[in-house]
Amino acid sequence: MKIKHRERTAILQSLAAGVVPKIGLQHIQVGRKNELQALITDLMNIEDGCSSIRFVIGRFGSGKSFFLNLVRTVAIERKFVILQADITVDRRLYGSGGSARALYTELIKNMSTRAKPEGGALSGLIEKFVLDIHNELNGTKDFDKLENAVKTRLQPLLDLTHGMNLIRVLAKYVEGFSTSNDDLMNAATRWLRGEYGTKTEARQDLDVRDIIEDEHFYDMLKLWAKFIKLAGYSGLFVNLDELVVLSERLNNSAARAKNYEMILHILNDCLQGHVEGLGFCFAGTEDFLSDRKRGLFSYEALATRLADNPFSIEGTVDTKGPVIRLEPLSREDLFVLLGRIVNVHSNEFPEKTIINEDGILRFMNHCEKRLGAEYFLTPRDAVQQFVGLLNVMEQNPDKDISYFIKDENKKIIFKIDESTDCKPGNDELVDFKL
Repeated sequence: MKIKHRERTAILQSLAAGVVPKIGLQHIQVGRKNELQALITDLMNIEDGCSSIRFVIGRFGSGKSFFLNLVRTVAIERKFVILQADITVDRRLYGSGGSARALYTELIKNMSTRAKPEGGALSGLIEKFVLDIHNELNGTKDFDKLENAVKTRLQPLLDLTHGMNLIRVLAKYVEGFSTSNDDLMNAATRWLRGEYGTKTEARQDLDVRDIIEDEHFYDMLKLWAKFIKLAGYSGLFVNLDELVVLSERLNNSAARAKNYEMILHILNDCLQGHVEGLGFCFAGTEDFLSDRKRGLFSYEALATRLADNPFSIEGTVDTKGPVIRLEPLSREDLFVLLGRIVNVHSNEFPEKTIINEDGILRFMNHCEKRLGAEYFLTPRDAVQQFVGLLNVMEQNPDKDISYFIKDENKKIIFKIDESTDCKPGNDELVDFKL
């Protein structure tokens, strides 16, 4: 299959740097079939007006960020609006001094839709909503009529906290859109992104008395979920990565407790059906989840709600609970993954494939010697080194793999059993389509 040049470049550059590509993930996805199906089921439930929450847990380098981005790609294709951001010390779920508002601002800046999959979709989202109503009014040039129709459509927002403020600001955006007033539209966009620092400034620009502050973080997400449904989308899905920051870098125990209290509030709302059309996916390490001193389990109510199913024992699959543990990739999965990376690398010139299957096996044996027997459990390091090997071999075509990987001995540490049918392209998700 021909891969777009832009996707190929993004995949190889990202993997070489040890980060997750934002596009083209379907070309290198392997394994995780049960976990991915669980999230797809969540998306289907959100489409029907339900809510969902998941905690994706795995060790560093195990593929948590990759999994979140894969879910993001699938959700966008299902006509969801996606908000995505990393937690940092200065951007978190609860905090004073603007830290919660900073997280909200980052999420809104990264808003993605099918039309704008790489972020910055806020203006397009609002304009689509306005244009749909405008078309229903047969392209009326009567601004008052359009504004009244927009406000009528937004009436369900009044049932939620701060709904009136959102309606007023959206009405200002409509006014600016209808009168080609860019300053007014920009002011409304600033307010919606939480970028106003004082109420005085917001009142001068928009005649709105309130601004988005730290304590409004979750209320605003619920408002956006409602608005996004009214705008004709399937729902709102929020991806939050690097939650390990809360347990490892947030040293103030009271601040950690407040953030965990916010997570508990969101968890209760989602599990009990208090919100509609909204899903969350949090990614963190095992210590972030189960550490009794600094992790989520230090908050007793969370420890109870997120406890393992006692009947989910070794050899069984259970993806119904809120916690999804990313099982390590097998050696066979890694073999398929590296084969797919070779396919991406050579896609523009298939006749110039740099490494064959034997070469992949030699590289894996090399990793086992250098990185240890469990190198495949956290594939990030192996993948990063493999792309580096492909790049240097491409630039030195007169040298084969033996020049770069010396055989200290001839013993084969790892080989593929042909009966497993796990050659690149033959894994379970070969028919996976967006």
